[in-house]
Amino acid sequence: MTSADRVRAYAPGRVNLIGEHTDYTGGMVLPMAIDLGTTVVGERTGDRVVLQSELSDDPAVVPIEPTDSTEITPDWARYVAGVVAEIGPTSGLVGHVRTSLPVGGGLGSSAALEVALALALGFVGDSRALAKRCQAAEHRAVGVPCGIMDQLASAAGVAGHALLINCSSLAISPVPLPAGIEIVVVDSGEERSLSESGYAERRTEAEAAERQIGPLREATIDDVELIRDPVLRRRARHVVTENQRVRDFVEALRAGDGGSAGRLLDRSHASLRDDYEVSTPTLDGLCQ
Repeated sequence: MTSADRVRAYAPGRVNLIGEHTDYTGGMVLPMAIDLGTTVVGERTGDRVVLQSELSDDPAVVPIEPTDSTEITPDWARYVAGVVAEIGPTSGLVGHVRTSLPVGGGLGSSAALEVALALALGFVGDSRALAKRCQAAEHRAVGVPCGIMDQLASAAGVAGHALLINCSSLAISPVPLPAGIEIVVVDSGEERSLSESGYAERRTEAEAAERQIGPLREATIDDVELIRDPVLRRRARHVVTENQRVRDFVEALRAGDGGSAGRLLDRSHASLRDDYEVSTPTLDGLCQ
């Protein structure tokens, strides 16, 4: 909303139900927006974006003229700089950021900041265009080639629904959650950030597998078995089987079959643990 040059914008975080490490190969994901998020409030004025955050002693101060996002400090201000560079606002913004999301908790806090700030800076367009701009902003900010799931789930979330997203075509199908199903997010206590994780390495491995057998979103298990390198074969096997699990999970939700949905979640975690090797002992224990 806006009053004169006063603006307020909100964007939710997200949790991904199933479809992990499939988005950046154009596969299937099933995230949903959650009841925690980030709000940007301020006044459109000047030639800089100046934002205070209760989570940082140092404000983000970013000129609206193009600048190198990676040289901005403090670290969280790099996301602000990335959004400013992508949106190209004609005036600055002086205000503050508040969030109910745990930063580094795996709930899309950076995407929520990007989406809320883009809206506050005057972005006009549909949710897909907004998500693309914010994805590019994150690439600028931290140099990690993230997929588009987090930004699109935040920009296009539908109350009471998960979103079936084809990350190749960006087709979105809201999937209603059956009555009696409650989504509970458990904090593992382990912080993470994409730039410090093995995310970029996993993406590189997935792309290497694709150079051998073609797009993983179109590959079969028989195709995967043609990959000679055992590590790349495991990575590809996860992506191919995970895409199918997403489809099967959606059908289970539509049928109200919670038992089948639960078993698919178990298989998804086992694949992430064994084939993609991105789990931790703490996460394994929680799933047990």
